[in-house]
Amino acid sequence: PMDVLSVRGASVIMNCSAYCETSPKIEWKKDGTFLNLVSDDRRQLLPDGSLLINSVVHSKHNKPDEGYYQCVATVESLGTIVSRTAKLTVAGLPRFTSQPESSSVYKGNSAILNCEVNVDLAPFVRWEQDRQPVFLDDRVFKLPSGALIISNATDLDGGLYRCIIESGGTPKYSDEAELKILPDPEVPQNLMFVRQPSSLTKVSGQSAVFPCVAVGFPTPYVRWTRNEEELTTEGYERFLLLAGGSLEISDVTEEDVGTYTCIADNGNETIEAQAELTVQVPPEFLKRPANIYAHESMDIVFECEVTGKPTPTVKWVKNGDMVIPSDYFKIVKEHNLQVLGLVKSDEGFYQCIAENDVGNAQAGAQLIILDLAPATTGPLPSAPRDVVATLVSTRFIRLTWRTPVSDPQGDNLTYSIFYTKEGINRERIENTSRAGETQVTIQNLMPETVYVFRVVAQNKHGPGESSVPLKVATQPEVQLPGPAPNIRAYASSPTSVTVTWETPLSGNGEIQNYKLYYMEKGQDTEQDVDVGGLSYTINGLKKYTEYSFRVVAYNKHGPGVSTQDVVVRTLSDGKLLYSGSSIMLHWQPPPAGTHSGQITGYKIRYRKVSRKSDVTESIGGTQLFQLIEGLERGTEYSFRVAALTVNGTGPATDWISAETFESDLDETRVPEVPSSLHVRPLVTSIVVSWTPPENQNIVVRGYAIGYGIGSPHAQTIKVDYKQRYYTIENLDPSSHYVITLKAFNNVGEGIPLYESAVTRPHSDTSEVDLFVINAPYTPVPDPSPMMPPVGVQASILSHDTIRITWADNSLPKNQKITDARYYTVRWKTNIPANTKYKTANATTLSYLVTGLKPNTLYEFSVMVTKGRRSSTWSMTAHGTTFESVPTSPPKDVTVVSKEGKPRTIIVNWQPPSEANGKITGYIIYYSTDVNAEIHDWVIEPVVGNRLTHQIQELTLDTPYYFKIQARNSKGMGPMSEAVQFRTPKGKLPSSGSAGKGSRPVDVGPDYKPPLGGSNSPHGSPTSPLDSNMLLVIIVSVGVITIVIVVIVAVFCTRRTTSHQKKKRAACKSVNGSHKYKGNSKDVKPPDLWIHHERLELKPIDKSPDPNPIMTDTPIPRNSQDITPVDNSMDSNIHQRRNSYRGHESEDSMSTLAGRRGMRPKMMMPFDSQPPQQSVRNTPSTDTMPASSSQTCADHQDPESTTGSYLANAQEEDSAQNLPTAHVRPSHPLKSFAVPAVPPAASTYDPALPSTPLLTQQAPNHPVHSVKTASIGTLGRTRPPMPVVVPSAPDVQETTRMLEDSESNYEPDELTKEMAHLEGLMKDLNAITTA
Repeated sequence: PMDVLSVRGASVIMNCSAYCETSPKIEWKKDGTFLNLVSDDRRQLLPDGSLLINSVVHSKHNKPDEGYYQCVATVESLGTIVSRTAKLTVAGLPRFTSQPESSSVYKGNSAILNCEVNVDLAPFVRWEQDRQPVFLDDRVFKLPSGALIISNATDLDGGLYRCIIESGGTPKYSDEAELKILPDPEVPQNLMFVRQPSSLTKVSGQSAVFPCVAVGFPTPYVRWTRNEEELTTEGYERFLLLAGGSLEISDVTEEDVGTYTCIADNGNETIEAQAELTVQVPPEFLKRPANIYAHESMDIVFECEVTGKPTPTVKWVKNGDMVIPSDYFKIVKEHNLQVLGLVKSDEGFYQCIAENDVGNAQAGAQLIILDLAPATTGPLPSAPRDVVATLVSTRFIRLTWRTPVSDPQGDNLTYSIFYTKEGINRERIENTSRAGETQVTIQNLMPETVYVFRVVAQNKHGPGESSVPLKVATQPEVQLPGPAPNIRAYASSPTSVTVTWETPLSGNGEIQNYKLYYMEKGQDTEQDVDVGGLSYTINGLKKYTEYSFRVVAYNKHGPGVSTQDVVVRTLSDGKLLYSGSSIMLHWQPPPAGTHSGQITGYKIRYRKVSRKSDVTESIGGTQLFQLIEGLERGTEYSFRVAALTVNGTGPATDWISAETFESDLDETRVPEVPSSLHVRPLVTSIVVSWTPPENQNIVVRGYAIGYGIGSPHAQTIKVDYKQRYYTIENLDPSSHYVITLKAFNNVGEGIPLYESAVTRPHSDTSEVDLFVINAPYTPVPDPSPMMPPVGVQASILSHDTIRITWADNSLPKNQKITDARYYTVRWKTNIPANTKYKTANATTLSYLVTGLKPNTLYEFSVMVTKGRRSSTWSMTAHGTTFESVPTSPPKDVTVVSKEGKPRTIIVNWQPPSEANGKITGYIIYYSTDVNAEIHDWVIEPVVGNRLTHQIQELTLDTPYYFKIQARNSKGMGPMSEAVQFRTPKGKLPSSGSAGKGSRPVDVGPDYKPPLGGSNSPHGSPTSPLDSNMLLVIIVSVGVITIVIVVIVAVFCTRRTTSHQKKKRAACKSVNGSHKYKGNSKDVKPPDLWIHHERLELKPIDKSPDPNPIMTDTPIPRNSQDITPVDNSMDSNIHQRRNSYRGHESEDSMSTLAGRRGMRPKMMMPFDSQPPQQSVRNTPSTDTMPASSSQTCADHQDPESTTGSYLANAQEEDSAQNLPTAHVRPSHPLKSFAVPAVPPAASTYDPALPSTPLLTQQAPNHPVHSVKTASIGTLGRTRPPMPVVVPSAPDVQETTRMLEDSESNYEPDELTKEMAHLEGLMKDLNAITTA
């Protein structure tokens, strides 16, 4: 059947005839569905198989006959074939899109009378003059659109004209128009077109008419060119110059494609008009499928080759049903159909159906499965023996076997190997290539798949028995790395390029190294270099030359998938800036063979676009680029280049334009990310708008917009750098598109900005375009709409309120509203993408928008309405609300144990869903008592937006509870629900030795020694003391305190220099100030609390005994052991420690253990530490005192600095064994140690006295009592206070103090004092243990 155009009420026959020896059964499909013609009174099947449609039905809402028809022929025993698809079009109801209008024309000129109708009805149009039919000839003719052209007009052509549509039924008449014929004007009249040619798209074989009607005096003559070559119509049957100058091309072919120019000339002047002709070609077969005869298990291919324009799509049909590609039915070489492992049911008719926009065609062939020929009489071979797979790979298997028992020589036997996937009944066959061969390699298998093989031997009599089936599984695919993502290359100098990339997403095991390949553009030899990291700079390249780069990742299996090539050009010279007063030109030499002698240089001519007469010349060498300098900034210039030879100057290029920059710009790196991206989805389009990168000093050459459904990489559009919006057209409704925007320059593309949007459904009529208000129920607005408001501004007032202000140019200058106009404000956010606008009305020139989300970008626009008149929406203004405190806790909190470290756990979480701002940190609370007050929980701050954190040195086999809260610039959010985690069981590592692998425990500033109590958290037995024993303890403490005070007094009285006096005065003032302010529930401890049972002083020369329940606390021996903190270290500390401290935090003092009445072991001053974070310094040399703590003695007291040190989590043993104060860990969550690591090179004098426990604060840090920041204050919002970390005294000062101490004191005296103190301690130990 062929395509048919019909009119309403006519009868139509769709032809169809099929031939077969057995008469076929004919059926018809309309739009893919079989028609039931038995009970149809209008449509009937004719005896030859054609379809007759009587009295075609067609109305605006009922079009049952229009559509696509297909004839289907079936023979029961053979199969089914289908015809091409034929389109039945019914001409619509007669209607004019334009009608003739009265006009006048000079005698001898041409006139045109319009009568535009819909394309279907154009053939049914005829004309009347004064109610009499117009006869068409060479002078008077009708265009395909229906318009009438009268050339060389005479007086007889004057009159009343009308056109008529006769498409069956009542004719439809247009309005009448009068054509007046004017006498010659005698004076020249301007030449002008009354009808110009318009571009046409035609199907090959059709006729094309380019109308071209020009008028003027003298009467113009019209000629035509095609692709700028004169078109000769004389002697060409297919090209006809119609009267008046129109061009008709009959039976168009692809050779006729091109640009046609109509040139009208009347001797005085010339005018011209252009139009394009595009020719489309329906599908045609270059190779049709042929019938195939085959045996079962064979593989066959049906060939089909088509051509057409646009390129046709091909589908295959078997017995009328679409073939769906699978493992056994494959489309190969674009259009061919391959069927693997034939089975009997594959028999039938296969048709190749080709289709494009202008037609479709079909060609078919039959597949016949032959039965195997019966074996001739004679012995057949038995089954082959010992079938084994000798080589198994991922995609091939090699089989070997032994000859059958019946034929041990087997020289004349051939073998067929049948194989299939397990569970599939489709066997494929592979034959050995020569007689006697007993092995075969089966190719093109799937990895990690089980196949079943059997082997059959054949002799001259036929095939014998089959071997026992053998199951073999192919190997899994070797896991090679995928391509390295985000490969970028940029020229870092004229001779070097830096290439960067990221780790492959599918690494499939550890990446061992990368190979970077590079090649000069136009060369064919690639060079490579091995790279261990993720970037590399290649030096020694040529200046201003293009190179291509690619990267391949290697793992233990070998090389992975290569990246795409990236191309970059090295810089032309050492200049890194693009000056605003210069432009770089590049060109290519003239094609080889066109040089008239050797090129000696190039001549460049340039001029300002605004002043075409003022041309400047510049002559350069033979290089293919030139930097033109000394230009005006922000000015557009035109350039052209010509080659110079010894024989003269060659032809110049066309003028090309470029604009200088306003300022000097950098193009050594890619542009930064655009500062904003907004998307506005419509039904089939998305409006994208953006703002340029904030850094305006980097050259932006343009923007690349990527978009696609679910992925932004499907389509890419590049726009000019001046453009700020773009409409993406031809999208699908109700679809989720991802959009990316990147700025680019000659170095490459910058960082992308992502946005997503869901196009509106078809039914959504709201806001079809930005400037259309779709409100069918409102009165029709006046033809003059109001001016939209201008100067819309958004002023952010708070986290949920923005004030919108605007001006109205239709108001008087004082902007006073005196009439009944009102304004409509609308606003929305782009997150999520499909949010609807909200609107509100206002009668003033401002509006307060409330109830907005914090930290969210909104766009606002305003329109004005006055009575029945409305304006369009104004330009949009944007505003981002301020941040506010997070209103939801972190999500998905999980706790896992770290592998190989049972006392270390890893906490993971996700950010809060309502962050209300940029997250600046998190605080992890943990406790062994879920019901404890929150200020009794231990805290671990996390700086930045990290989502994981390690907590170390927890107690084994203990349940812990964890909560997390997020923090932004406005404060803390709510806490998450408590998550329980029990640490694993295991042997407690020795905490007495600070050897490699065991970590001296760091105690955060939140740690506070427990006060009072009798049960140790580690279960060490401390029997309750009666009141007498307590009295002895108190007396002992008193005695020791007196002894210490005496020693201090002796030291202080010996200070002689004025410097020493000042120090002593300062120390005394510190001693007497600042009473300890503790929590009312806590016992008030003295400044130094010694628990005799657990503390002993070791002699200086002895190394500490590794006690499993004690922790080494190395003490620095001299002033060099203490690293002064300079300003840079201060800043490091502030970066590393997130130091927040509330006003009340010093007064409220409580710990997890504090309420349980534990016995205190030792109090250390911790004011020097910023509260609320345990600090882990990474390098072992990086430990630094955060304050200088100094005794009143002349030398720096070693013990006093221990509070200023925090252990490194991975700290190595110190080079020397130092004396230690052994302290039993008392905190249930962390052991306690504050080691200071001396430099390896430092030496110390063992004769120097050591007073480990005489601790006083330095004068510049007058906080005397031990204070810790209360964790409880974190729950309330407090302004963060900076923590000032005082510096240690410089090295010169402490050295001087040491010298003083040596000159003023005898070591013997100090030794006696120490011995006396040690004796007292032993007495106390004896008392308490008794």
